[in-house]
Amino acid sequence: MHALVPGTFDPVTNGHLGLISRAARMFDRLTVGVYEGSDQPTLFSAAERLELMTAALKDHANVSACLYDGTTVGFARQIGAGVLVRGIRVPTDFDYELSLAHMNEALDDSIDTICLISSLSDAFISSSLIREVALLGQDVSTWVPANVAKALADKISNRR
Repeated sequence: MHALVPGTFDPVTNGHLGLISRAARMFDRLTVGVYEGSDQPTLFSAAERLELMTAALKDHANVSACLYDGTTVGFARQIGAGVLVRGIRVPTDFDYELSLAHMNEALDDSIDTICLISSLSDAFISSSLIREVALLGQDVSTWVPANVAKALADKISNRR
């Protein structure tokens, strides 16, 4: 079975990679959809986010990454994915993910949503928190892949 892990991934974190690794064991084929059309400003362009994700996934034989725009269920249908994989870190994520799953079901009830609970060690990691801490000049290499830590440092030094 083919599944889709959608997200903005600005930037990709070890929490994202933990979720992707777990999902990769559950499905024959996994696509990581890097969403282009974020309604919020991103630190990294869509192309940069895809490049960072692709490099971070190099050890996952059954996982690929690509950009997408439009609805997530529309993209899932386009690539033949029958399942959306989402992550839940904290209790408030559940409310959002439940609403999103219901909307996605209303758009296309042939595509299921599963939610994986984050590992305890990753529960506090979010892309927005990583960006904020990095922009404040702190080392985030514990919570992101090495290529992302370098890209964050480069991006921040270029902004100054």
